Amino acid sequence: MTITQVHVRKNALTDAALAEVPLAPLADGAVRLVIESFSVTANNITYAVVGDGFKYWDFFPAPDGYGIVPMWGHAQVIESNHSDIAFAERVYGYLPMASHLDVRPGRITASGFMDTTDYRQPMSPVYNSYTRLAADPEHDPAREAERMIFGPLFRTGFLIEYFLRANDWFGAEQLVVTSASSKTAMGLASVARQNSPGIRRIGLTSKGNVGFVEASGLYDQVVAYDDLERLAVLRSVNVDFAGNAELLGQLHRHFDAALAHSALVGVTHIEARSTFGGGEAMPGPKPVLFFAPDHAVAFFKAHGADEGGKLVAAAWSEFLKAAEGTVAIERHKGLEAARAVFLEMVSGKVDPAKGIVIEP
Repeated sequence: MTITQVHVRKNALTDAALAEVPLAPLADGAVRLVIESFSVTANNITYAVVGDGFKYWDFFPAPDGYGIVPMWGHAQVIESNHSDIAFAERVYGYLPMASHLDVRPGRITASGFMDTTDYRQPMSPVYNSYTRLAADPEHDPAREAERMIFGPLFRTGFLIEYFLRANDWFGAEQLVVTSASSKTAMGLASVARQNSPGIRRIGLTSKGNVGFVEASGLYDQVVAYDDLERLAVLRSVNVDFAGNAELLGQLHRHFDAALAHSALVGVTHIEARSTFGGGEAMPGPKPVLFFAPDHAVAFFKAHGADEGGKLVAAAWSEFLKAAEGTVAIERHKGLEAARAVFLEMVSGKVDPAKGIVIEP
């Protein structure tokens, strides 16, 4: 028996192909998952762009020079060599762009487990955690697509707002976000609207996406990248999801000393990936990388798993209301469709008003 994987050339992300890989016998204590569904978003492009630097390529082994892009989605147990994990149980978590995955469950509770496979241990535990849907308070069978599309990105937005609020917004009056149409930016704007109503929310986007971003209702003002001079020079926090050095430099020059904090989060503009984390010579504060997994560990350490989960779930519920109807969900069958959608994402051709779900 073989399994199917999508192999992406690390140094040329537009080179992706399906590969058939022999399926080894299931190890003692391991569980075999068949992947039912996952979403493909700009977040997955970020995983690929910074894959070596942040070890995203290390989660799912591939031949030398190639990688398997991680996805968030749902899977079902089709074989189990672990007494605590039953056949046919469904889980949600970090999955490869593939048909199957073997995991080695550890730290098992009623609501989830960790994959303790040796090669995954150097990476953040956030990515090694799987929720068991039968006992997952966030699971809604009718909203599985939304969870795959928005869930991981929303959590990053939640953590950014929590960090900024914990720092009193660095004394800022307004929040400025690039790639305002991205799902992470929308999550941040939603949580800021809930928890920090005194902070003005400014969304920056391409001219073609202005209508979509305005229709979301999540921002107080939406400005096209070509019209940055319209931005009021008030004490501001900038959160950059685009990874575009030229744009970041323009914002730093525009706000200059009024810029209180500059955070780097994503790399949706692939052509500027080499500048991610740069900007030392820019006016204002030096841009600082916001690495969500580290903030997630700190957040749950501060609040505990139960209380922290309740805080996230409450904000998630409000976000789902705000995001209702903003994204049309498209479902595609097969890993060839996943490969094609990924390549479209790399080329920046996917409409932000679409949420893509793949069912391998």
